Amino acid sequence: MRAGFHGLGLRRIGTGAATLPQAFPPDFVWGVATSAYQIEGAADQDGRGPSIWDRFCQQPGAIADGDDGRVACDHYHRWAQDLDLMVDLGVAAYRFSVSWSRVQPAGAGAWNAAGMDFYERMVDGLLARGLKAAMTLNHWDLPQALQDRGGWTERDTVHRFVDYAQGMAARLGDRVAWITTHNEPWVMATLGHETGHFAPGQRSRAAAMQVAHHLLLSHGLALQALRAQGCRSALGIVLNLSPVEPATDSAADAAQARLDDGRLVRWYMDPLFSGCYPQDVLDWLGADAPHVAADDMDSMRQPLDFLGINYYSRSVASADGSWNVAQGGLPLSAMGWEIYPQGLTTLLLRLARDYAVPPMVVTENGGAFPDQLQGGRVHDVDRTQYIASHIAAVGEALRLGAPMAGYMVWSLLDNFEWTSGYAKRFGIVHVDYATQQRTLKDSALWYRAFLKTQREAPAAIARGN
Repeated sequence: MRAGFHGLGLRRIGTGAATLPQAFPPDFVWGVATSAYQIEGAADQDGRGPSIWDRFCQQPGAIADGDDGRVACDHYHRWAQDLDLMVDLGVAAYRFSVSWSRVQPAGAGAWNAAGMDFYERMVDGLLARGLKAAMTLNHWDLPQALQDRGGWTERDTVHRFVDYAQGMAARLGDRVAWITTHNEPWVMATLGHETGHFAPGQRSRAAAMQVAHHLLLSHGLALQALRAQGCRSALGIVLNLSPVEPATDSAADAAQARLDDGRLVRWYMDPLFSGCYPQDVLDWLGADAPHVAADDMDSMRQPLDFLGINYYSRSVASADGSWNVAQGGLPLSAMGWEIYPQGLTTLLLRLARDYAVPPMVVTENGGAFPDQLQGGRVHDVDRTQYIASHIAAVGEALRLGAPMAGYMVWSLLDNFEWTSGYAKRFGIVHVDYATQQRTLKDSALWYRAFLKTQREAPAAIARGN
């Protein structure tokens, strides 16, 4: 699966876009990504049970605009239209997530036939359109029934996840190209259980670290179980990672950057590839370190067919906490995140250098900007430049030897952006939430044109052009 990257020239693609490689390898996979709770809607239909995000959205002040994902993009009813959009764009793959509570409302026991049928129809629809299906099992929306029994802080949830993974693979594993166990375990652990910013809204560092451990353990056990039952899909996990840079050249900031890197990057990469947690982070955690049973580390260290990387910006560390993005002097997205494409190259090369990584896929990358629909168009120059510059960063990592296999834009559609509600738009397709009308933004038109050049390049090379 390792993608080669040889002799790529550089040229400028489109007005105002970044300098991009003329051609990525022919087997490089281009796609778009979404997640279930952010787009599906139909929260109370066809037997779906509540998830922790349904419950969290009911808490006063939890969501910026007081909204929720009960309707979202109504993808549950409009999936065929949305798959047709992907065909129009010319992508090769669609990364989606399964709502666990739609297919198994209690998180254990009985399966919901209507929910299973929905995903089967969608996967079959992808295949009928010549698209590859990349299925994520857990994109943060744990069934509330499991949360009521302790959720990811309880070891039993590890085994319920393995059962769930086996059920989904038994139904769809013969048709989905990739299966991802978890999306961004750091977010579920830290934002969900340490800061309380995300569902389920807990605030305990010890709980967060135990959750992180259980997520990694459930990943490893699920991979063992899926391989034992003969699953033919490529298996992996998706991590949100960033290079961590010290705010100044002081020793204190350097030490803080090392610790922050440990908590964000090495806490997840080390056990997956080395079978241990970073000792400096364990020392820092002290009594908040997770309980680890005898065989846990061996169980979570399973061979990966791919590693998914979600990247949006760099991280900057200051010992006194005084640094803020205004000091960086870089343009910002609507989320207040620095636009820093060179950080993606740095990150990918570091991972390839420090770990025996399998082929890597950038499974999420994109930007939120204040879009305006005018005259049936969205002229989102900033987003177009963001995507183009980050694709160029992936190309540079490939050129320098990182084993890159794909890139997926976040996101296909404007959607429910978690605690930001509907105010922040990441989509390359504009969604009018009142009418559910979809409109290709200029960024989508640029992506479509770029992908056309990628399809045509191998033929041009074969002709000697």
